[in-house]
Amino acid sequence: MKEESIKFFTEDTSYQLRQRSEIRTWLKNIAKKEKYSILELNYIFCSDEYLLQMNRDFLDHDYYTDIITFDNSEVSGKIEGDIFISIDRVKDNAQQQKTSLKDELHRVLVHGLLHLTGYKDKTSKEQEIMRKKEDSSLSLRRF
Repeated sequence: MKEESIKFFTEDTSYQLRQRSEIRTWLKNIAKKEKYSILELNYIFCSDEYLLQMNRDFLDHDYYTDIITFDNSEVSGKIEGDIFISIDRVKDNAQQQKTSLKDELHRVLVHGLLHLTGYKDKTSKEQEIMRKKEDSSLSLRRF
């Protein structure tokens, strides 16, 4: 059986995530709460331009976004995925939402994980459920 792995990478940005160990534990606990385990989860922090190009290349969307989640899971209940996060968008969103960069980044980290556990956010009802799940997950942080 594969060991659980959560890794953090950067592409086209110099952003460095703090508290990696605590964040890994927090994310694993959220997955467990949703009755999932994490086999391999990669977070890739990048620039707006990098993520815009991915949005164009892979999703045929021509707009900026804060996150793109790729589900590579092959077994039900076992998370394998790649989550690309634009640090530029997260910074802008934090300012607009009048929250800290740390809180907004943590919201986006958990948002991607929740997508991999089956939550969607296309409709207003799905968005409402997603936001409640994000808020609940953020309240579990102890760091």
